[in-house]
Amino acid sequence: MADPRVETLAQILVDYSVEVRPKHLVRITGAPDGAPLILAVYREVLERGAHPFLLVEPEEAEELLYAYASDVQLDYVPPFMKDIVEQIDVSIRIWTDANTKQLTSTDPARQARRAAARRPIFDRFLERMASEELQHTTTLYPTRAFAQDAEMSLREYEDFVYKGCLLHEPDPVEAWKTISKKQQRVVDWLNKAREIHVVGTDTDLKLNVAGRRWINCDGRGNFPDGEIFTGPIENSVDGHIRYTYPACDYGREVEDVRLHFKDGKVIEATAAKNERFLLQMLKADKGARYVGEFAFGTNYGIQQFTKNGLFDEKIGGTIHLALGAGYPESGSKNKSAIHWDMVCDLRKGGEVRVDGTLFLKDGKILT
Repeated sequence: MADPRVETLAQILVDYSVEVRPKHLVRITGAPDGAPLILAVYREVLERGAHPFLLVEPEEAEELLYAYASDVQLDYVPPFMKDIVEQIDVSIRIWTDANTKQLTSTDPARQARRAAARRPIFDRFLERMASEELQHTTTLYPTRAFAQDAEMSLREYEDFVYKGCLLHEPDPVEAWKTISKKQQRVVDWLNKAREIHVVGTDTDLKLNVAGRRWINCDGRGNFPDGEIFTGPIENSVDGHIRYTYPACDYGREVEDVRLHFKDGKVIEATAAKNERFLLQMLKADKGARYVGEFAFGTNYGIQQFTKNGLFDEKIGGTIHLALGAGYPESGSKNKSAIHWDMVCDLRKGGEVRVDGTLFLKDGKILT
């Protein structure tokens, strides 16, 4: 039986997250396992009088690329991919992994090389988002692979996902607008900040955010959402941090990540699992060793770690730092082929001070 929540999610994505209008050129990306949501979004876009086109690829194709492509093929990016980024008005990305461990055996150097080749397109995508020429959102279609990572049944995981999206609310869009107003008050306060000081388990980190803009994430850039972020001054991050949860991205789980920063740069990095992959990605380019994003997770409806960044970085009471590319709209000048979010839980004994004022204690925002 079709899940009616899929139709509701598609409507919210099209009308609220990216506000599709007649004649918009809308790119929809995903994989075959996400067909129910992909097709629901496709239909909604058509009904708005816009022009959807699909980029739906079997996820096995990426594994084959890394297994068989020459260096020349890894470096090649079709010219029309650049044209797509220039011409689309809207991008809707739907995560639909059928196997989250698909790339576990892939050479990380080849992944880094491929990311570097695609960097000009990634940079331009971020520039168009910052200028508001391009609207973009990322969401997720619940699959058995995601449910297994979260240690849930598929039914339980579907409920988790749709509750995180606030689809259980009588009017989900109004619920997100209410969250937006609450978060904006915090954003307005943080926009006056200069120094952030984070203290937690094996963590003592300082960074400067003077003059940088804090962004209110209220269901538009991601869905679900629930975070407040900025781009710290690139050479200001100093100290050390231990990430509470595995850094799950690029087909890997990197456990017990510990980073030491000096003058903004990672000068030492260790991990209990997949350390080689971590170190290789830090070599992707110059910007990979710098922080492009610092954020507070504000979605207190999401409290469980599920090995999926779309949800884990939103956990209320956590912070996350992204190594690599920053978002230009925040003022970040850091550019990189990677953007890798890593989550630190402050709900048990952690605190954050902003210009000396206690801002967050044991995961609760006090301002």
